[in-house]
Amino acid sequence: MPLDAPKPNSLGLPKPPSETRVVVAMSGGVDSSVVAAMLKDEGYDVVGVTLQLYDHGAALAKKGACCAGIDIHDARRVAAEMGFPHYVLDYENIFRESVIEEFADSYLGGATPVPCIRCNERVKFKDLLETARDLNADCMATGHYIQRKTGAAGPELHSAADSNRDQSYFLFSTTPEQLDFLRFPLGHLPSKDATRALAAKYGLAVADKPDSQDICFVPDGNYAAVIEKLRPGAAEPGEIVHADGRVLGTHRGVIHYTIGQRRGLGIGGLTEPLYVVKLDVDAKRVVVGPKEMLSTRTIPVREINWLGDEPFTSRKEWNLSVKVRSTRPPREAVIRPTSATEAEVDLLTPEEGVSPGQACVFYDPEGTRIYGGGWIWRGR
Repeated sequence: MPLDAPKPNSLGLPKPPSETRVVVAMSGGVDSSVVAAMLKDEGYDVVGVTLQLYDHGAALAKKGACCAGIDIHDARRVAAEMGFPHYVLDYENIFRESVIEEFADSYLGGATPVPCIRCNERVKFKDLLETARDLNADCMATGHYIQRKTGAAGPELHSAADSNRDQSYFLFSTTPEQLDFLRFPLGHLPSKDATRALAAKYGLAVADKPDSQDICFVPDGNYAAVIEKLRPGAAEPGEIVHADGRVLGTHRGVIHYTIGQRRGLGIGGLTEPLYVVKLDVDAKRVVVGPKEMLSTRTIPVREINWLGDEPFTSRKEWNLSVKVRSTRPPREAVIRPTSATEAEVDLLTPEEGVSPGQACVFYDPEGTRIYGGGWIWRGR
């Protein structure tokens, strides 16, 4: 660094905090509220932005889901308490077209989608990020638990210090260009308790607010009800069939089932435990079988977002670890690129319940770096 170059601030930008504009994506929860308060306290030029993602009136009474009406109110109140401007942007149409419609179609197609990833990819880190640039921001900060570190080839994505809060599975599709503009000030904290302690330090009314647990537009966890509302007639009944061909019963719609499901199948009286092993949407059939049928070793992955320093196709194979569900630990795997955005992933240890529509996220097997990932699909 030249002797006369300004010293980087805490966000890694070469100017004083007072001259650094940061747009903070505020959901109304404790995490993003702490980020905004902390940056304001450090002297940054903070602008809070909250997205209205679905019907405000219908959301007012729904607690436990992000971006609902009460959350917009809470974000606005934090901004007023800390003394920085706050804007609410109506992204309802964008959210419906980019996230909700695909969610419904994926379920109807027998997949198990992860709409929170699509929301980050297509709304928060795309449209909102562009809005931040329009507001002449130097960067955009969020309350996600993940770390951004500067490596030899530029910004890198790393798991959060607190593995129990790590959100890397939901952020694998963050592109290098987006990562250059994004900041995650909570990723280094040791626990959620540390975040709540900061909220108390800043006197935030949301310090004890519970974490959101559900997908924001499915606040009661009833996916099928949302899909039936979006796609009337989607829950058509059909047969529950054993993998050996036996018809074991009937179901009230394929959308009520997911790969790996055991409970609630409505086919009692059998001596062996059975699991959903396939959803045949065209035939309206739920196929069940023994647990060993859930075991998968080779996974086709597409729409890959690669975050490595070398091009993805520069090697015939990559020895990394992968996560195929957010709640499961990474497993060792060999990733074989078939194009710049597609690959076959061979798990060294078979995994159960791998489902189309879920993400397959790539990790450094010996460190904290995330190398991107892609979407699991059925293959040809």
